[in-house]
Amino acid sequence: MYFNKFDDDLDEVIARAQEEGVTRILVPGITHDTSLAAVKMAQSYPTIFAAVGVHPSDALTWTESTLDELRTLAENSRVKAIGEIGLDHYWDTAPHNIQENVLREQLSLAEERGLPVVLHLREKGDAPHGECAEDLLRILAEWAASLRSSGNPLSKNPGVLHSFSGTLSTAQKAIELGFMIGVTGPVTFKNAEERREVIRSIPVEYLLIETDAPFLAPDPRRGRRNEPAYVSLIADKVAELHAHTPAEIAEITSANAARLFNW
Repeated sequence: MYFNKFDDDLDEVIARAQEEGVTRILVPGITHDTSLAAVKMAQSYPTIFAAVGVHPSDALTWTESTLDELRTLAENSRVKAIGEIGLDHYWDTAPHNIQENVLREQLSLAEERGLPVVLHLREKGDAPHGECAEDLLRILAEWAASLRSSGNPLSKNPGVLHSFSGTLSTAQKAIELGFMIGVTGPVTFKNAEERREVIRSIPVEYLLIETDAPFLAPDPRRGRRNEPAYVSLIADKVAELHAHTPAEIAEITSANAARLFNW
C-alpha cells in the first residue's frame, strides 16, 4: 500500500476496508526502503502492521549492511513478520544461489526475532510445480528442523506461503512443516479451476486470505487496482469451496492470522 497507486486516496482505501470488516492489514516490504515505508505506515494507521524484508527479485540489492538495517526495523512493535522473502524463478532477476543466500539470512533474522515469515514462491513460466518449489521446501525443512531443535516457539507457526499458486502436494508439505497457505484474487478467476481445487482440498484452519494489493484484484474487479476491502470477495469464493458461510470463513481465517502474526 506504499505504492504510488494509493497516493491520492489511502485514507479512503483504509476506510473502505474497515467498512468490509477488515480490522488488521499486513503491509510487507520488498526492499529496505519499502520495508521502512511499511513501518512508517503502520505507525500512522492503527489497523496496519508491517513486515520487513527483501523480495527475491530484489536480492541483488542485498549488501553487508542490509541484515542489520532489517534487524533495526524488526525491533519496532508494529512489525509482525519478516517478508516478503523467498525464491522467484519467474522473473529470474538474481542468480538462484544469491536468492537462496538472501533467503537464509532473513530466515535467521526471523528465528532470532521470533517473527513468522511471509514467503514468495514463483516458478519459471508460472508452472504449478518445479525447481523453485523443491528448493524452497528443502530450505524450509532445514529451517523448521532448526526451530524445533532449539525449542523456538516459532516452530508452531513459522509463516505463510503468500499468494499460493502451487500444487496440493507442495501445500501439504508446507503445512506439514507448520506453514499456512495464502489465498488471493486468482482463486476467483474463471480459468482457475485447478487453483480452486487445491484450495478446496486444504483445511480452512491452514488458510489465510490476502489481497496482494494493488495487484491481483479478484473478479469482478479483475484488471483494476486491488485494495484490502476486496478480501471479502475472496472470502466469498473460499466459503463456496468449503461449504461455509462467508462470515464463518472470515472468523476462521481472521483467527488464523491472529495466531500467526500475534496481533
